[in-house]
Amino acid sequence: MEKIIIYAPEVKSYFIDLINILFEKDYFGFPESAEAYVNNIRSFIEEKLGIYPSKSTPKELIKFGENYIRYEANTKTSWYIFYSQIGQTYFVKFITNSHSGFLAEFNLD
Repeated sequence: MEKIIIYAPEVKSYFIDLINILFEKDYFGFPESAEAYVNNIRSFIEEKLGIYPSKSTPKELIKFGENYIRYEANTKTSWYIFYSQIGQTYFVKFITNSHSGFLAEFNLD
């Protein structure tokens, strides 16, 4: 059976917003560079979900999905991708990064 990845509408919107945020806050000098960065996150998800070792989500965060994987975009930033799985179908429900402060108390590394 082929792997299927479904992104929650909020995740799709976040990816679009992230491109604009990264460019507007001068993390990248060109919109194309910000778009390439976001595309790298998506590529990681598409290629590694179901292959890359996942971890169980802490019970306080279970609404975001039962599992998560971490993508290290660079030495300063890790992305946490939360998802649920039924067979070979993966539902990506939430994504955040190590700078958000949101995950500080959970020690997900």
